[in-house]
Amino acid sequence: MNDCIIGIGSNIEADKNIAEMLKLLAVDIEVVGISQMIQTKPIPNTRDQPDYINGAVRIRTKMDRSGLSSYLKRLEDRLGRIRNQEKFGPRNIDLDILIWNNVVVDQDYYTRDFLRNSASELGFEEVKY
Repeated sequence: MNDCIIGIGSNIEADKNIAEMLKLLAVDIEVVGISQMIQTKPIPNTRDQPDYINGAVRIRTKMDRSGLSSYLKRLEDRLGRIRNQEKFGPRNIDLDILIWNNVVVDQDYYTRDFLRNSASELGFEEVKY
């Protein structure tokens, strides 16, 4: 089984979209834990848009990383994610693999405190050399 922490973000009907995403995810994948959801400012704040609600979910899955990535994109699509919008614009759901089998795989982890805090809350301890 693969252990993974997925970053969650939304600033369009965030409470509704995150709750629905977690419900759908749990049908297909073993959910181990869910971090607190916190409010953050858009990064970068390139235009006027609502604050984000961000957090993370820890899962276990038999899928490989590529398969999980495809699954998450389909889940975003199912929840109405529009992919041709501005890169840092508003979105109803954003799901990114942060940690894969105890290895950081998303570089945003290093620049966004809320990602590190959410991963830590779910039991991830970064190995420092």
